[in-house]
Amino acid sequence: MENEKKVPKSELDNRMARFLGEMDKAYEKWELCAIAGALSLFYLTGTISDGVLMIRRGGESVLWIRRSYERAMLESDFGDIRRMRSFRDVAEAYVGLPDTLHLDTAHVSMEWFDMLSTFMPFKNVLPVEKVMLKTREVKSEYELTHIRNAGNTIRRLLKEEFPALVRGGISEAELGTDLFALFMKNGHHGVSRFAMRNVEMLLGHVAFGESPLYPAVFNSASGGIGLCPAAPIMGSGDRRLREGDIIFVDVCFCIDGYNVDRTLVYSYVRQQSEHILRAHSHCLELERLAASMLRPGVMPSEIYREVTGAVLPEFQHCFMGLPGHNAPFIGHSVGLFIDETPVIAKGFDSPLELGMTIAIEPKICIEGAGIVGSENTYLVTEGGGESLTGSPSEIIVVGVF
Repeated sequence: MENEKKVPKSELDNRMARFLGEMDKAYEKWELCAIAGALSLFYLTGTISDGVLMIRRGGESVLWIRRSYERAMLESDFGDIRRMRSFRDVAEAYVGLPDTLHLDTAHVSMEWFDMLSTFMPFKNVLPVEKVMLKTREVKSEYELTHIRNAGNTIRRLLKEEFPALVRGGISEAELGTDLFALFMKNGHHGVSRFAMRNVEMLLGHVAFGESPLYPAVFNSASGGIGLCPAAPIMGSGDRRLREGDIIFVDVCFCIDGYNVDRTLVYSYVRQQSEHILRAHSHCLELERLAASMLRPGVMPSEIYREVTGAVLPEFQHCFMGLPGHNAPFIGHSVGLFIDETPVIAKGFDSPLELGMTIAIEPKICIEGAGIVGSENTYLVTEGGGESLTGSPSEIIVVGVF
């Protein structure tokens, strides 16, 4: 039976052409490239299987599959898919190896590379992760269809259905699980993937009061205790919702591989203090400022400089994290990974392009209360960012019916 959700062959061909073009820019004399990371394989071939994609400059591209060849044939329209029992089969097909292999080094283990090297020894290895990220920065219409679908869905679920899940005494873990189940029933594919090493996430942060101020395990303005030190995800099973709590919801929604990222802030039973409301409203102003600058030709570093320069003095010390732990960005590209490029941060000086999808997330951390702020995923257009997930929202009071 053929998979109904195949990536069209025309889309795969366009992706490969873009990748080859970026490889030529990055490595003028490259000869052979090997791709083994799951998401990169999916992007270029439409399947995630145990294998390796070998790409020769000016020559053939072959997807070698150990397991499962049958699955790959069912779900991929890639042009040349072959069985492999081991890397010996791959090596026999390549005569006269170049000295240098270009490889997605961040997504393969030393054990994997040692097995490859047994049959295909190379003198040098150069990474292609940045080339792949650059290739994926501008989304095709096919990709945007999935991203828009995810954005429309998360907008509806967080605004219309999530409030009914909130009840006094519920734990962070329980509310996160209820939200995860709601997401799954509405097309979420169940996992949010990161380019960062060793980052795992099913949903995102669902945290009460000061909980999201707990240090994060990766580069983020918000953290959370999580289930336990071995699984710092979802939320605490011990922290229960109390009247007056801020409910911080920073979650991803993924459809057919493609992510959007959104943050909404709720208040249980009663509205927050004027100070907290002021901080939150200021974040909405900052998000709108950043979104207005999401136009082709504008540099991400320029947006970062403009927005951070507009932060009110009273909030500068706790913008994007508590003092000493401030995240050095205000936004990031999203796609197959949550954390793609470009990043709205210092050092990202290549101009934005039409078709990029960027999550903007200004947040203010308030000791004794929690985190306020907002996040929406935007499409870069000539007129500025087009929100794909909804409008910046004031704090939503829940639990009063």
